[in-house]
Formats: sequence, C-alpha cells, structure tokens
Amino acid sequence: MRLSKIASTARPNGFFGRLTSIFGRFVALAAFFFWSVAAYPASAVEAGEAAVVGKVSLVLGKAYLLREGKPRKLVEIGSQIRASDQILTQSNGHVHIRFVDEALVSVRPDSQLEIISYDYDSEHPEKSLIKMNLKEGVARSISGAGAKAARSRYRLNTPIAAIGVRGTDFVVSVTDQSTRALVNQGAIVMAPYSEECTVSAIGPCATNAVELTDSALQMLEFEGTALVPRLIPAPHEREPGIMREEVQLALADNTSEDEGRITDTDAYLENVTSLRATKQAVDDLPEFTPAAAVASSELTNRQMVWGRWASEPSAQERITLNFEEARVGRKVTVGNSEYALFRVEGPRPQVERGLGPVSFSLASAQAFYNSESGIVAMQVNRGNLAIDFDQSSFTTELNLNHISTGFVDFAASGTISDRGYFNAIADTQRLAGAVTTDGREAGYFFEKQLENGSVNGLTLWDAR
Repeated sequence: MRLSKIASTARPNGFFGRLTSIFGRFVALAAFFFWSVAAYPASAVEAGEAAVVGKVSLVLGKAYLLREGKPRKLVEIGSQIRASDQILTQSNGHVHIRFVDEALVSVRPDSQLEIISYDYDSEHPEKSLIKMNLKEGVARSISGAGAKAARSRYRLNTPIAAIGVRGTDFVVSVTDQSTRALVNQGAIVMAPYSEECTVSAIGPCATNAVELTDSALQMLEFEGTALVPRLIPAPHEREPGIMREEVQLALADNTSEDEGRITDTDAYLENVTSLRATKQAVDDLPEFTPAAAVASSELTNRQMVWGRWASEPSAQERITLNFEEARVGRKVTVGNSEYALFRVEGPRPQVERGLGPVSFSLASAQAFYNSESGIVAMQVNRGNLAIDFDQSSFTTELNLNHISTGFVDFAASGTISDRGYFNAIADTQRLAGAVTTDGREAGYFFEKQLENGSVNGLTLWDAR
C-alpha cells in the first residue's frame, strides 16, 4: 500500500484541481479487465445501418438493445453495437461491450448508456472521435486506442456534467441530480454544463472543471446545485498488478465453451455487493443476514453505520442507510463506489489510548455470491473480530454458506492505524474497515474470489 500526500483544489475559471494521494489506497475499484479483442472493420456498413463499432462480450441477467426505428431486443453475447445504439439493463442486468479499438465499457444494473458516436481511425487514431451518454445508473469505461490517442476528442456526458479522460479506467454513477466518478487508472476531468461546456461539445471542459487522478484517495461528485465538482472519500481497492494477475488466471482457468461461445469471467472481479440478487432462500437466512432490512431507527442509534450511494435500497439491502441519513453527525472512514462506512468522531479522529486487546461480536452483516448464474444472498453463520490496540493489529474470520458454494471461510489479519482504519490484501481477497474512536464498534467491507465467482459483503461489530 502506497503512502503519499494529497494537495487538492477545486477552482473554477478554467483551472483544474490537481490531486495526489494522502494515504494508501487499493488502486483498482474493480477488476482490471484483460483479454484480446478481435478487430472489427470500422467501415463495415450493413443494409444502410451505421458501422459496427463493438460487440457484446458478456451478459448477466436481462438487458435490452435500443436502436432507432427498431423494436427493442434482448442483448446477447455477440450482439453487434452501432453508433446511436443504447444499452438498457434491468435490475439484474450487466453488459460488457468490447469496442473496435480494444476499449471496454461495463454497463451495470438499472443503467442506460447511449453510444452517440464511435469513430475510430486505426491508421490515424489521434483523429478518432468517441462520445457516449450515461443517462442513468453506473458504468465503467476502460479506454482503448482511440481515447488514448485522441483525448481531446473523447467525451462521456451525464445528465448534469461532462467527463473527459487522460487515458483512463474509471467508474461513473449518475442520477438526474448527481454525478460521481472514481478513477482506477489515469485521470478524468469533470465539469458542469455551461455556455463554455455544452452537451453537444466534445472533449474535456475547462470552465469550473476538476481533474482527478488515480493516485488520489478521492471521488469526484457533482450535484445540480453546486458550482463545481467536489471531492469525497473514495474506496480502498487492491493494487492493479494483483488484479491483472487474477484476471489472467481466471481467463486461463475458468473460460469455457458454451454452444461455441466463450464465456468471459471478468464480471467475477467487479464490485457488485449492492446488486440485487436473482433469488434468495429467505427461510434459510440466519440472524446475521436478516430476512428483512434492519430498521433505520435501530441503525441510526449506532456510532458506526453503512451508507449507500443509491438513494433507494435494492431488494437485498439489509444493514445500510441512504447517504443523507448515514452522514448525520458522522464522517466517512472507508468505502467503495457503492458504500461508505460512517462513524461519529470528534475534531481529532484518534483512537483513545489504553484500550488494549478488544474482542468484537458480529452485530449484523449482509453478503452476496456473484457468479455466472447471477447474484444471490449468502448466509453469514458466525464471525469473530479481535483488535489489539496496543500492538496496532487485528484478526478476523467470517463463516459463510450457500448451496452454490458450500461453506466459505473468510479470514484476514493486518495492522490498524491510530485513526482506527484497518485493511488487509491477499492474492484473492481484500478487506477495508474502521473502528470507532472509543473502540466500541467496528465495521468492514470484504471480498473473496472463488474458483467460479466471488463473495463480498458488509459487516458491523460490537465490542464484547
């Protein structure tokens, strides 16, 4: 984990806020996708239609392709994508598009992405023009040769702000009133629409813009009433080198032929904790995976709570509050692009001295298994967390279960800072969490890669 400093400003009138990192982060929010992409002829035009600019490489759940003048149809692996097409995902839908320049776009559940134009010039990539519009939901974009060579001619529009790139892997989440973005690799520039930054323009805007780099433990957020984007805490993620190795191993070990089609495994490495499960055996869920969501009144009485960026809970949320509820009287500690862990803290967020070794019992949890078949809620049978404040160390274990996975053990150990933050990284799993300054409550996010999928979830703990 790298340690460095952040010096950030968000200044209007054409100046970018330059960001560098203040403390360690797990750089990649989600997995760094790796595969070879077959070239598509940019000049191919069929029956008067626009040229094929990409193909769907993976579909989970239900999603539709919207094309002007045509009835909507279900997206399938191999579906051709043309300029002006739109991808609309349902609550369990997840679509990956591989473009002609080896770019990747991942469209997540409850999202709508429009491909406005994708003019890639393979002989002169610096002349390429790429423009998309994320109307709602969440999407991840990994730049291909076109965006890397023609950065001034790439644009991702959202309902209220424009995003340009510097050769980038980034995730964007939008609603009608807000735009949030996280950079996994490279840099982005976000700016609100104005007379100098119009929806019809291309490339990054300069007026009232903020630049965010991958070295910053920050996210960019812009809300409709603000003048410029603001910085908010960003997730802890694994180092990109580890991610690349895992993806290559997954592709080598888990790729299979299904009726002549290759099934991509990159979705296993996405952060999907908040995605809605396709099915759930409610009768089998134990107390740490409640059959019903914990009441807001019960959660708000805690010092430490999980807040979700989504304003409305999905059907599978159990222990989260919306962002506005969670932050009342609390501040963010750690999080990811979907959740943040909030705690009550004073002006100097330091853990009290002399706490010594403290054992914690699991108060509540939610966990999911994500595989090619969909996303399902898991049982969290029991767990342990021990923090030795004198030695600045922690150990934890969770026992999970689902009929698709059998019993799964998650165990981790590592160090804890004097501010109460702790994390652990291994080849196939990660953890990021925090403890209250009085040592009475704790929480962490966890993820573990399995042979045929991944397990992830949230926990809350109380000192015994």
